[in-house]
Amino acid sequence: MSGELSFFELGVANTEQGRKFYSALFGWEFESGPGGSGYSINTPNVPGGIHGGDEGAGPYVFFRVPDLDAAVEQVLALGGTVDAVELGEDPESVAKFGRFKLCHDDQGSAFGLHEPPSGN
Repeated sequence: MSGELSFFELGVANTEQGRKFYSALFGWEFESGPGGSGYSINTPNVPGGIHGGDEGAGPYVFFRVPDLDAAVEQVLALGGTVDAVELGEDPESVAKFGRFKLCHDDQGSAFGLHEPPSGN
C-alpha cells in the first residue's frame, strides 16, 4: 500500500558498535549489507538498515511507493525537493532491498521514499 511505513535506516559513526547496541537493546538480528557496508536489520515488523559514517544522525523513515520515479516527480510538483545522494542503486542492492530516495516536503521536513524489490 502506498504511504505505509516501509523501511527505516539508522546512521551511526561505527556500524559494529551500533549493531551491538541495538542488538542488546531490542534483540534485533543483523545481516551484512551488500558489499559488506552496513547491516540489514530484521525486526518484528518494519525492516531496517544501519550504516556508518553518519555520527549523530536521526533515523531515516521511508514510506512505500509502487513507482519511485513517479513519486519523485510528484514530490517535485508539490514543491518538495529530492536529495542527489546515491542510496545503493547497484543491481544487487536493488534486487534485495529495492530503491530509495531521500526527500524534503515543501516546508523542508525530511522523509524517504522506498520502492520495494519486485514481488514484495
